[in-house]
Amino acid sequence: MKKLILSAVILLGTMSIHANVLPVSEDAKTTVVIQSEYTEVAVDAVPAAVKTALQAAYPGAKLDKAFVNDKKEYKLEISVGDQKATVYSDVNGNWLKI
Repeated sequence: MKKLILSAVILLGTMSIHANVLPVSEDAKTTVVIQSEYTEVAVDAVPAAVKTALQAAYPGAKLDKAFVNDKKEYKLEISVGDQKATVYSDVNGNWLKI
């Protein structure tokens, strides 16, 4: 019985030697680069197809700001009542999911 207890103590002692905790570095930094590929345009410069699609999808929506990118995709900041939203459309008035 003494041999069994002694071997159990030796086994548990050797297992605890390998249970070292590795240090965790607190120096991790996250860098976020925000690049806006959209440039602001006048609300009057938005094509009629986009305005028509906007009124069809969101009746009573007011177009606050409009932005366009190189692909002629429009980022529209709209307000409906007291709610504000940003929607995306192509030049033909088709809605984009971004």
